Amino acid sequence: MSEIEIKNKKPPLFYKQFILDEKTDWVVFLHGAGGSSAIWYKQIRDYRKNFNVLLIDLRGHGKSKNIIRKKVRKKYTFDDISKDVIDVLDYLEIESAHFVGISLGTLLIRNIAENYPERVKSMIMGGAIIRFNLKSNLLAFFGNSLKNVLPFIWLYKLLAWIIMPKKRHKQSRIVFINEAKNVAHKEFLRWMGLLSDVKPLMRFFREKDTEKPTLYLMGEEDYIFLPPVKNVVKKHKKSFLRIIHNSGHVCNIDQAQLFNKLSIDFIKKYNNYDGEKELLIAE
Repeated sequence: MSEIEIKNKKPPLFYKQFILDEKTDWVVFLHGAGGSSAIWYKQIRDYRKNFNVLLIDLRGHGKSKNIIRKKVRKKYTFDDISKDVIDVLDYLEIESAHFVGISLGTLLIRNIAENYPERVKSMIMGGAIIRFNLKSNLLAFFGNSLKNVLPFIWLYKLLAWIIMPKKRHKQSRIVFINEAKNVAHKEFLRWMGLLSDVKPLMRFFREKDTEKPTLYLMGEEDYIFLPPVKNVVKKHKKSFLRIIHNSGHVCNIDQAQLFNKLSIDFIKKYNNYDGEKELLIAE
């Protein structure tokens, strides 16, 4: 595709950018299922002081739900959604960037790094999803079984309480649920269809090293998703783990200040990291 064609082509997703300097590295933020770029409201101020920032609403979420698509599949794939993100980067002429994700957004970033390795400099994985346990498997099963019967917001509320049960997770639960209310029912069904692709994708990514500097930021109370991450980090040469105390699954909200410091420091320090493996645990 020529430069003129790229410029004339409209981006497939809603985005918002904060440009610090043309020569400064870009950081792309990707939310999880049922969210939007609004979930990063506690990161923007600190990040825009250090990097060019790109916030994206994934298809069917946030303001991207108002973008009309000529051809829409009944079933989405992670490759489809990954291509959306790359199309936005192409439109903005961003050759490569650091990626920051939360929850299911981390799986999307991992997929982008696999399919478009030249576009990814490093990865920050907040509340990363690497494997389902018994509870999450049961939740996925019931959600898939009842998706055409119950209002989907009920399922989101149930998911929020299971993943973030503590009192100090209240703010994260509220954001999680409020953002989910803005997702259209048809989009919810399409994203639920991704569940059939999640398990084989997670299995593949657990076995294959990232080949990119990767920081996992996990809340110590993220009891569903933290244990698998600990195991993966031990196997992968360029993966590191920082456990954030007094935090649950959505650690970028629960402990925003620490999340920002750890992630920004990592991007600056480990952008070209290729040293000996070590496990980093937050004090």
